[in-house]
Amino acid sequence: MAAAEVGDDVLGRDPTMRELEIRVAGLLGTDDALWTPTGSMGNIIALMSHLQRGDSFLAPANAHVLDAELGTAAWLAGGMPHPLPHDAGPGKISADAVRRAADTTGPYYSLRTTLLCLENTHNAAGGTVTAPEEHAAVVAAARAAGLRVHLDGARIWHAAVALGVPPGTLTVGVDTVQVCFSKGLGAPVGSAVAGSTEFVEQARRLRKMLGGGVRQGGVLAAAALVGLDDLDRLAEDHAKAKKLAAGLRERGWQAAEPQTNIVLIPVADLQGTLRRFEEAGVLATSMAGQVRLMPHADLTDADITTALDRIGPVDPTPTAERIGAVGPSSRRTNGRTHLRRAAR
Repeated sequence: MAAAEVGDDVLGRDPTMRELEIRVAGLLGTDDALWTPTGSMGNIIALMSHLQRGDSFLAPANAHVLDAELGTAAWLAGGMPHPLPHDAGPGKISADAVRRAADTTGPYYSLRTTLLCLENTHNAAGGTVTAPEEHAAVVAAARAAGLRVHLDGARIWHAAVALGVPPGTLTVGVDTVQVCFSKGLGAPVGSAVAGSTEFVEQARRLRKMLGGGVRQGGVLAAAALVGLDDLDRLAEDHAKAKKLAAGLRERGWQAAEPQTNIVLIPVADLQGTLRRFEEAGVLATSMAGQVRLMPHADLTDADITTALDRIGPVDPTPTAERIGAVGPSSRRTNGRTHLRRAAR
């Protein structure tokens, strides 16, 4: 990052940031891409491009654009959200559901459904993955109904690694896609939104409207380039998540088998459980009314074992014996093992 070649990305182009954008477009199979400070900004730029007042858009229930972006889809993009139940599995919607919901044969004062937003992996469903054939069927249904398609691919890298496919196989047919560089890739900040050349030209203006212009952005883009060099490493996080989930089940917790690096635990007392974990030296967050644990690059297998020892069985026992030293490679704050990533 310190050695990155930089320029003014507001007045002209930052060379390192431009290198990143071209590389991302190549990975995703799009014409071009634009760096954004956050994934939420990338999503709202796409929605502002696609939606007009009086439009509605479809998205899987609990999608990030619905529940975790402060209503900007309605506030800034002017679109009315229409959540679709997960009728094809956790985090997934079927082509039939899209066809039914896309019907716009009502009177003139009805909302016009013009956009489908997908999410892969689906964060709130536990990092569930949509395979290429599933993606293609849903996108084809949207296209047949005259809908544009935006993909929130903040964690598309995880999906691609879990499936063993190039990221571009998971973007086929979409108009726009947003990807994140701080979701497992290790960059401190940054996302990108990608699509056609015309879209990216418009997106650059929208980014400036939202205050997202940067000067020597290559400092940040360099970190994202490093992360892209090591995409295959994400498989290690997926393996840690499986180890964590299996250990939790052995201790009586109802942790589903993760497809990527997100482990969700349904509990009766969410806030009480989070406090209990924190007191034991394990920091976690909540997601969709459940405890969310996320192994990442800063944790070793030994740290997963330490976290399991500290969490202990469902029925709490005295925690003093479970609070021990954390492995030297862990991220830690006041001796606490982090099993979470910063929110977008």
